[in-house]
Amino acid sequence: MGVSGLEITEERLRSKFVGCLLGVAVGDALGASFEGLPPIEAGWVEVEGTLRYTDDTQMTIGVAESLIENGGFNGEHMAKTFIKNYDPTRGYGPGPPRVFRWIKAGIPWNKAAKRLYGGMGSYGNGAAMRIAPVGLLYYDEPDKLKEIARQVSSITHTHPLGVEGAAIQAYAVALAVKTEPESLDREAYIQKLLDLAESPVYRGKLEAVRELLRVNAPRSLVVRELGNGVEAFNSVPTAIYTFLSTETFKEAVLHAISLGGDTDTIASMTGAIAGAHHGEESIPKTWINALENGEKGRTYIKNLAEELWRMKTQKRRRVKKPY
Repeated sequence: MGVSGLEITEERLRSKFVGCLLGVAVGDALGASFEGLPPIEAGWVEVEGTLRYTDDTQMTIGVAESLIENGGFNGEHMAKTFIKNYDPTRGYGPGPPRVFRWIKAGIPWNKAAKRLYGGMGSYGNGAAMRIAPVGLLYYDEPDKLKEIARQVSSITHTHPLGVEGAAIQAYAVALAVKTEPESLDREAYIQKLLDLAESPVYRGKLEAVRELLRVNAPRSLVVRELGNGVEAFNSVPTAIYTFLSTETFKEAVLHAISLGGDTDTIASMTGAIAGAHHGEESIPKTWINALENGEKGRTYIKNLAEELWRMKTQKRRRVKKPY
């Protein structure tokens, strides 16, 4: 039963799981061409040629692969999966490659990230950007979701604000799974996120999301109040706002890109939430068909989502990489 009071059928749940992971990839790949640029008009975004995704999707795939292979979280396996999938051409930030090198050198998977930034750890959005599979698999178990999000984050991010950002993003995905477009209560949605949030930083940003939704906020005000940077607290609330301030998957992703800044990650996180809410059928076919590696590539991402769905509905089969 969703928070809206509507029964979610197994087929609708499958659509939401697939929409979420395809939404990650599509938002990421569309936003990548605009990363670092100032705000633009959303209508300028056009699909030309192949859409190549970045580390956001690459690491999301790794999270899903490891969860599926282990039937849940296994930190050592997930860390090794990240290392195996690592492709420096995907635009990884400076932290994860260093963590990967330390783990390969023998530092335990749950201690390597603590060495970053003088022992403070990273509060970037690298944990939040890949957390969507956790939001799907534990969408109806908020306490477990929060704990698994923390564990998944800790492989590369140990700063409390980086970890909390990932937990909030995962819960935003979970709430999107449990709601339907025709009955979404935005106030209730934000309140549930506020109930999960702990730090004044995120609570303040989520309150700002609530206030911005009450007005027709210009992009400049959204960026000023919520941010559009690589810090988790300057991007996770922004992704949540872009989802809640729009009516369709396409509008949400285009609005996220139009805000400028870290467009690939904000659009990817927005795509995860919007895809989980609206479902697979809401994503423009031209966007899906333009994803790299052709039909095999997009089918692999879809199959990962469907296997997570099978785990939730206890229907199992193996997913094989097509490339």
